[in-house]
Amino acid sequence: MHLTVLGCYAATPRTLTNPTSQVLEINNHVVLIDCGEGTQVELRRHKIKFSRINHIFISHLHGDHFFGLPGFISTMRLLGRDKELHVYGPKGIKEAITLLLKLGDSWTNYPLLFHELTSKETELIFEDDKISVSTIPLDHRVYTNGYLFKEKLGKRKLNVAAVEKYGIDKAYYNNLKNGRDITLDNGSIVPNKELTYDPPKPKSYAFCSDTIYDESLADKVKEVDVLYHESTFLDSEAHLAAKTKHATAKQAAQVAKDANVKTLVLGHYSTRYKSIVLFKEEASTVFPNVLLADDGKTFDF
Repeated sequence: MHLTVLGCYAATPRTLTNPTSQVLEINNHVVLIDCGEGTQVELRRHKIKFSRINHIFISHLHGDHFFGLPGFISTMRLLGRDKELHVYGPKGIKEAITLLLKLGDSWTNYPLLFHELTSKETELIFEDDKISVSTIPLDHRVYTNGYLFKEKLGKRKLNVAAVEKYGIDKAYYNNLKNGRDITLDNGSIVPNKELTYDPPKPKSYAFCSDTIYDESLADKVKEVDVLYHESTFLDSEAHLAAKTKHATAKQAAQVAKDANVKTLVLGHYSTRYKSIVLFKEEASTVFPNVLLADDGKTFDF
């Protein structure tokens, strides 16, 4: 599971920082999560091919989370895209994007499919044989969702030495990977567990930005491998967090602790602070395994 942070600062673009956008590579899927201004430039900077992205997940309709989307969609047209592009986001996102396309007489020549969200309860919005994606309802100033990405359990791994020992033909390898036992020519049955290894434990990633501190959020991201949680403010500005419906680094760490996640990634920093290291220092007093997102930073989990 590979995460590329294209932007992770709050509110407005600056010469040295970008608003929220990130690319998650999980089990052969490449998804774009939020699309603030500058996303196209950062995708090119990090040599991420536009054509690999087939699903975009927008958390809410504040500009620093989706104002880069119209340009990205238009560029796909100019690049000659012909396969489907799926956009998931709050009700209204289709109207906002298609109005710009209409006024500019620049309709896409590829299928552009919107999946508008309105539910305030968790719902499964995408699933195939490799991953599932569910919403994480958040409490912000407008309708907002986080997203929970989960890998599906993969096929079992062959124990090559054991398979060769029993002289099993390659024609049966796929059956073994699917968990089936093998019957030898002499009629004896070899249990699958003797011929294969368990597949790697599926990984999970929860994206939560923007939201006020919510104790119940921990139940929605229980024991995920990686939790990205906004930390717009430090505890000294907790009053501003409550007023604007954002969270502090310490509050993000409390969610991570209560949810028993493996790793917490902080982001969506207010630019009022001199160093983002302050966010890690504060969060680490509550939860030990804290990483700092930053523009251009990549993580392998």
